[in-house]
Amino acid sequence: QVQLVESGGGLVQAGGSLRLSCAASGRTFSNAAMAWFRQAPGKEREFLATIRRSDGTAFQADSVKGRFTISKDNAKNTVYLQMNSLKPEDTAIYYCALATYWPGTAWSSVSANYNYWGQGTQVTVSS
Repeated sequence: QVQLVESGGGLVQAGGSLRLSCAASGRTFSNAAMAWFRQAPGKEREFLATIRRSDGTAFQADSVKGRFTISKDNAKNTVYLQMNSLKPEDTAIYYCALATYWPGTAWSSVSANYNYWGQGTQVTVSS
């Protein structure tokens, strides 16, 4: 079993930055993918970024490229999402997810490929 705990969310003004963290505990999968998704009220869950545990291969959604950066620290079993130039439309609950194997870049944005999910952390961006 795997547990994922997100932290770092909160209230920030437009143009500000936040760094989200996702700490994983339990079983370790060497070829895992860890990703960030978000869901705003009344909207579908949206893929943001994913990173491969073994070699750091990363893939981001075009909608956040240049503003959001995913990174990892294997020693801490933690994945981060650095979010800069935040906009009110970034307001959402942000979820961390883990896939027990790397599904390939083409499939890494599909939420169904992720086996474990955190509880989410709220990010609110005020205008």
